[in-house]
Amino acid sequence: MEIRVLGALGVQVCGVSVVPSAPKPRQVLALLALRADQVISAGVLAEELWSGQPPRSARTTVQTYVLQLRDLIDRALARRDDAGGACGAKDVLVTSPGGYRLDSGGGLVDLQEFDRLAGLGYRAMDGGDFPLAARQLGEALGLWRGPAFADVPLGGQLAVEAKRLEETRLCALDQRIEADLRLGRHRVLLAELTVLVDRYRTHESLHGQYMIALHRSGRRGEALEAYQRLRNTLVRELGMEPSAGLRRLQRSILLANPDRPEPDRAAGPAASAGPAAPADQTPPRTTRLTRVG
Repeated sequence: MEIRVLGALGVQVCGVSVVPSAPKPRQVLALLALRADQVISAGVLAEELWSGQPPRSARTTVQTYVLQLRDLIDRALARRDDAGGACGAKDVLVTSPGGYRLDSGGGLVDLQEFDRLAGLGYRAMDGGDFPLAARQLGEALGLWRGPAFADVPLGGQLAVEAKRLEETRLCALDQRIEADLRLGRHRVLLAELTVLVDRYRTHESLHGQYMIALHRSGRRGEALEAYQRLRNTLVRELGMEPSAGLRRLQRSILLANPDRPEPDRAAGPAASAGPAAPADQTPPRTTRLTRVG
């Protein structure tokens, strides 16, 4: 079995899609796929389908949707090369006490693989192995094909899960960019960060990384303009100033003077030679930032 939720819903059995076209059976499959190998109660499925106001026939209707899914699974299983296998639809979509379980059978589950690879990347970051961190986090992010459940109607449960998954993606993206900055890949990152700061207009960490990449690329004025745009957006939309860490980053870039030699460390971290300031930056609200230089 292959289960994909990081984008359009994809569930394949023996290489054949078993995703229904009808919206409510698709919701049922999406929730089962999200929690593959776990039992999902009929009540939770009803909550997702009818947003806390299930009809009297909810349990029977859920059973009907499960039967429809099993019919699709049976058709997929019938196309196996090893037609003599004993596995049936009830072994794939299992009825358990109180609910149902989608058995992945040890196949690919993209969310589980994302969590595994991202975890390896975070541990590599903590250990200072930035090439490994960038590679593992990049592989994790490569599993995403769009917003989670992109083609599924979202009830209360799936809507919350979609937001949670987007946050986990942003965390992995943030740390992959952090690793790339530490590897001196600031020029390569500029195009990606330009798109990201436009999409996430109040995300301080991404803006801080964008400022660092611009500054290290010799574009100090644009780095300061990026800070001012973010500040204007935060004040206008949220009524708040940038975090202390981001203000320190802005000040570090502002005071950097490429025409002056690097000052003695005793004089403090106010300036440095060239487009790289020497001080470590305290992180904005969401993550740490790399050194400017």
